[in-house]
Amino acid sequence: MKRAVSISIGSSKRNKAVEVTLLGEKISIERIGTDGDMEVAALKYKELDGTVDAFGVGGADLGALADGKWYPLHSVTPMVRYVKKTPLVDGGGLKNTLENKAPAFLDQKIGDYINARGRKVLVTVGVDRWGLSQAFADAGYETVYGDLMFGLDIPIAIYKISQLKIVAALLMPIAGRLPFSWIYPTGEKQEKRTPKWGKHYAWATVIAGDCHYIKRFMPDDLTGKVIVTNTTTPEDVAEFKKAGVKYLITTTPVLDGRSFGTNMMEAALVAVAGKGRALTWPELTEMLDKLGFEPQLQELN
Repeated sequence: MKRAVSISIGSSKRNKAVEVTLLGEKISIERIGTDGDMEVAALKYKELDGTVDAFGVGGADLGALADGKWYPLHSVTPMVRYVKKTPLVDGGGLKNTLENKAPAFLDQKIGDYINARGRKVLVTVGVDRWGLSQAFADAGYETVYGDLMFGLDIPIAIYKISQLKIVAALLMPIAGRLPFSWIYPTGEKQEKRTPKWGKHYAWATVIAGDCHYIKRFMPDDLTGKVIVTNTTTPEDVAEFKKAGVKYLITTTPVLDGRSFGTNMMEAALVAVAGKGRALTWPELTEMLDKLGFEPQLQELN
């Protein structure tokens, strides 16, 4: 049996392991959280290196690919310093292949609902999910990108993909050198919610992006909203339902009641492919087509 492991600096309360069959191959998919401790994560990578078929970098990214340019997150690099043998991915491949299908999927499944309420999307951090950000812009949505608000606590909204490109070029070289915990909730911080940026949540019909960013600042009332995200636990789904969310779209498949992160699912595909390396975007696209992966829709209210 193949084994793919996501070692995450997120909360260990979100740990999960399942066994699935992909393209006729049985595979164990496992998430291990280290509660914000990068050194514990580094040692776990060291322990398992060469003994599993693929690693996912969970709770962090090695960098961001925005408008074709790679911006490394230097504070994350030491966490994977011991990985010498096992292929390592952070989900960037799926973010730029699978996730960009989401707007077309929405039009197909609930297009009338969205059009009636207005084609308006809040993407919590657009640079982190460039494929999704570009896809919503191309699909004719009014857009708000919350990179400055959600990532740096700067109360400035970004309204156009062209503006997001400029912000990425100017700020990512700086943000990439900040401690990762400054720009993304880790460990126990993932369990805390402090409502903020409420007018942007209220304005949007669709709220899209990383689940932790969405939950971190979401208001109590999200009646009628459409959430596009992944890495959802049953507890997350219950919280969205309580807030009044109408539809939840997960961009990765729901396995045993859980939508795993892009890093975990990409690691699973790498393990199944058995090439001993990360897959190229065309290779990922080909595998996704064979598997028939597409976003999944849940009506919550």
